[in-house]
Amino acid sequence: MKKKIYKHGNPMKRRKDMRQKYVISRDDTKNKLKIREYAILDKNLNKVASSMLQKENFSFLCEEIYESEIIVSSISKGMTALVAILRTDNIFPIEPYANKIAGSVMALYDSSEDDSVELFFDDVDLVSI
Repeated sequence: MKKKIYKHGNPMKRRKDMRQKYVISRDDTKNKLKIREYAILDKNLNKVASSMLQKENFSFLCEEIYESEIIVSSISKGMTALVAILRTDNIFPIEPYANKIAGSVMALYDSSEDDSVELFFDDVDLVSI
């Protein structure tokens, strides 16, 4: 049996989780909802505590823009319908994250003003010990 040799040492000791940030903004004047996804890509930041990360540590990954009419219609149909609309080929968060994003979108549309919200996700939070 061959022994695997890892370029970066034991892979079990490396941080394999992902830290992501979503910026969700509503613009009523343009009747649009915008979701921008960012992530920590620099492996040198793996050992940096999440609370110590700065805005410039995140790399922009993609942006999706939705028509408010479609979002409002999906909200009226419920969480599942909204999650289905928000997930795209470019932005396809796992279920717990998609539900939190959808909840934030619902809150933004529940408000009477244009607003934005930032959501931070760290996969470490998904692991229960």
